[in-house]
Amino acid sequence: MKNTILIIDDDSSVRNEVKRVLNEAGVFDEYYECADGVEGFKLLLNKTIDLILSDVEMPGIDGLKFLGMKRAKPEYNDIPVIMLTGLGDIRLKVQSLEMGASDYVTKPFDPAELIARVKVHLKIKQLQDELREKNKKLEELSNTDSLTKIFNRRYFMELFDLEFQRARRYNSNLSFIMIDVDHFKEFNDNYGHLLGDRILSEVAKLFKDNLRRYDQIGRYGGEEFALMMPETDLDGALVVAERHRRRIEEYALYENGESLKVTISLGVAAIPNIHVQKLDDLIRLADDALLESKRQGRNRIAIAA
Repeated sequence: MKNTILIIDDDSSVRNEVKRVLNEAGVFDEYYECADGVEGFKLLLNKTIDLILSDVEMPGIDGLKFLGMKRAKPEYNDIPVIMLTGLGDIRLKVQSLEMGASDYVTKPFDPAELIARVKVHLKIKQLQDELREKNKKLEELSNTDSLTKIFNRRYFMELFDLEFQRARRYNSNLSFIMIDVDHFKEFNDNYGHLLGDRILSEVAKLFKDNLRRYDQIGRYGGEEFALMMPETDLDGALVVAERHRRRIEEYALYENGESLKVTISLGVAAIPNIHVQKLDDLIRLADDALLESKRQGRNRIAIAA
């Protein structure tokens, strides 16, 4: 990955010297520079910056004001800022650190010291970025079903509960669909569990590819899936359910040259509903509707009575 630095100083000779020293050390791949805090902040908004080197005292928007502007944008908190300060101005050094600067270098700077401090803070940022990425992946793994790559039941239910509470509070629409892959046990018995796993993965992918923006799909357990649709009434849920049912019915899975057809049964429930006081009530209604769909012959949709 390329390392980028933003140099903010009203003295072009200082900027050139900083670039020369750091370029000879091979620390950065791209250099951005400007003469005041306003231009520096514009560059920060439009470029990917790994480290900022800023003078404290500049005409107009100086280094301290720049730090204040940067601090107002939490997404830039992890970008280290090293301030260039005067030789004996302790007050400005302390103020810079209090405003969010990571470090300071005294002018006229020693090239070796500048390189060392820049490398340290660049390394810290790289480690923070790596940790953040690993934490993000761990969070995704903990929330995702390993086979189907959609939300697992635990995380789906957390989202569902939050959406249910919101819908109840504001008396807004929320629809819920329980879905079952038809005759899944027969697929497993006739073709083996590897094909069964593939069917679940393909069905989950078809759901994901056809989800509306705010809808959420999760694996409820075994061959069962669950779909919640915020701000969607029963009529709207039926339209969405039919779209998913038809999409999967039209899909063909090929195994050893044989075309296999997969279908699903769906049970739909929605709130507001006088019979629903808690989340379990809504789930029970959708589950009852799913059982009715199976009793009617499968590959169809039933509505909660």
